[in-house]
Amino acid sequence: MENSYSEAYAKAGVDIRAGYEGVKLMKKDVERTFTPEVLSGLGGFGGLYAPNMTGMKEPVFVSGTDGVGTKQRIAQIIEKYDTVGIDCVAMCVNDIICAGARPMFFLDYIAIGKNDPEKVAKLVSGVAEGCVQAGCALIGGETAEHPGTMTADDFDLAGFSVGIVDKEKIIDNNSMKAGDVIIALPSTGIHSNGYSLVRKVFDVENADLNQYVAELGKTLGEALLEPTKIYVKPVLAALEASEVHGISHITGGGFYENIPRSIPKGLGARIDKTKIRKLPIFDILQKKGEISERDMFNTYNMGVGMVAIVSEETADNAINAFKATGIDAYTIGEVLASEDRITFD
Repeated sequence: MENSYSEAYAKAGVDIRAGYEGVKLMKKDVERTFTPEVLSGLGGFGGLYAPNMTGMKEPVFVSGTDGVGTKQRIAQIIEKYDTVGIDCVAMCVNDIICAGARPMFFLDYIAIGKNDPEKVAKLVSGVAEGCVQAGCALIGGETAEHPGTMTADDFDLAGFSVGIVDKEKIIDNNSMKAGDVIIALPSTGIHSNGYSLVRKVFDVENADLNQYVAELGKTLGEALLEPTKIYVKPVLAALEASEVHGISHITGGGFYENIPRSIPKGLGARIDKTKIRKLPIFDILQKKGEISERDMFNTYNMGVGMVAIVSEETADNAINAFKATGIDAYTIGEVLASEDRITFD
């Protein structure tokens, strides 16, 4: 690659040498995600991974893909690029763990108006940190320079992950029953959904995102850019300690869409709103945007990034397992025999 350079391509807006420089800068971050199953380093045409299937009777691959969405605009405005990669990983692996699958590896895709090696390396450093938190390997990716179709400062970050679970251990809600306990796993903030509304309410293009907000204990920009919590390791611990019958990742669609996705017909979730530990950012967002409570719960996580539905008999075991991994989990409701998919008290 040392001799690879096209003057004509550079005049068209793409300097391939910047891409090579970006790879050099990100190498140390990528390599810290490598697990013993990784068989290849950076630079190949494909990432090689030999999955460890020890003890599995019938291994099943589970995949998930997502992006950061318009949250990345906040990163652009305040010029902080090393956290949105965590969001990118989280949005994929948090979906995979809902099936009980352990994420094995991750690949990212960065589209950028002009390839700034240092910016790309910072973006990838966030992806690498997310992979470390999830216990999966970053085995490849792609950076695509898009002059003429994106502004020089613009970028888009997306990715996908593949996980593995023994077929007999897939969380498929077949064992769910009335009386099961709904456990909340606290979020770190807005996570990565509803940012088109967030940007409108706070008028982020004109607001001072570096202004300190007492209720938040940080600047508005820091609060809006707070990375999505990755729940992989806590959920894996709970699976070992309790009978988990369902898991919901509270993303776009909030409570109303995501919790019913993990509950079979004939059963419904009863949520006690008084128990939800709502974060201050949601109070500020709701008040400033004059958003109804119904719309808030149908758009945002409200402080609950994931819920686990667990047998009543093992609920305490699950909560203790979550707390042992640093997650202050708590009960917010129960499963009822009902045709109403979700109700709030």
